[in-house]
Amino acid sequence: MTEARNEPASQGAPTPLPTFDEVVRVQPASRAAPARGHDAALLARPPRIEDVAREAGVSPITVSRALRSPGLVSPATLERVRAVVETTGYVSNPHASALRSGRSTVVAAFVSNLVSQQYNEAADACSEIVEAAGYQLMIGQTSYSYARETAAVQSLRALKPAAVFFTGVVELEDNRRALRELGVPIVESWAYPRDPIDMLVGISNTDGGRMAAEHLVARGRRRLAFVGRSGGRGRLRLHGFETRARELGAEIALVREVEHVRSMSEGHVVLRELIASAERIDAVFFANDLLAIGAVLESRRQGLALPDDLAILGMGDSEFAAEMSPSLSTIAIDGRAIGARAGALLSRRLLANGDTPCRECLPLRLIQRETT
Repeated sequence: MTEARNEPASQGAPTPLPTFDEVVRVQPASRAAPARGHDAALLARPPRIEDVAREAGVSPITVSRALRSPGLVSPATLERVRAVVETTGYVSNPHASALRSGRSTVVAAFVSNLVSQQYNEAADACSEIVEAAGYQLMIGQTSYSYARETAAVQSLRALKPAAVFFTGVVELEDNRRALRELGVPIVESWAYPRDPIDMLVGISNTDGGRMAAEHLVARGRRRLAFVGRSGGRGRLRLHGFETRARELGAEIALVREVEHVRSMSEGHVVLRELIASAERIDAVFFANDLLAIGAVLESRRQGLALPDDLAILGMGDSEFAAEMSPSLSTIAIDGRAIGARAGALLSRRLLANGDTPCRECLPLRLIQRETT
């Protein structure tokens, strides 16, 4: 496997190799802790439209109308159907019947969240390159959900894509095995595990957390808080942040984990909670820029002066980070570079019909702005 180093900071002084992320590997349901509710059933098979209809208390045709022509159903019914779709991870697959006879020219891309600028940039950059090679990118969303990820992986058996790109790494061992059995090129990204399914264009989330702690402590902050997702990359960033903060003699006074990150509004809520907390903190690392931007906007409503009253550091580098006032300090992830490299690896494999594995780790970059 190949490994990419960061560029040397000075002549003859190469930067250290990136830290591997200790990514969770979830064993099959028979050997792991029992899954709950819908997730347990969906690990066995993908949900069908009849399942959604039964849970929503409507007919299958109503589910179809809600998904294809939402204006034809009542708002209450539409909300009910959408809630069940979100919970079960149901995805329709209109391409499958046309593709059953052979391998397609479709590259399937699954993004973790459609509202993320970085994931959209990655998909766009990947699309530009694979389209130049004669392929088309088809995008789905996993929403950080095992259920939705499992449904997506199951749909690939019928779709028979030419290749697959994930803006993340697959944790469920059943899904990892199913993807290997497809026999097509696969690129995972946005983390740096030791054991990718096939090819990897990663970042070290552990190093991102360490970088955050180093920056905040260097700015004189000693009582730190962390806000991020409760699983996946959020946990990896928390691990790096906590470990490095302890090494530097700083205290992690508060950890606030969120299950989903869908919009800036979660950042508003979390900052109000941090302010109301009895714990005194002088800096917060938001392991997601959407959360951090919401928190900066809420700080103005709360009358906080950033960074004097509180330092805020994000991760991702959304385009809004530099435009808002005060502008957000952040650890930048180059989503476009990840997508472009993924597209290049997939195209090379598809056109050359080779099977050389490749593991790369792209560098993170700290951008100092007004909030720290």
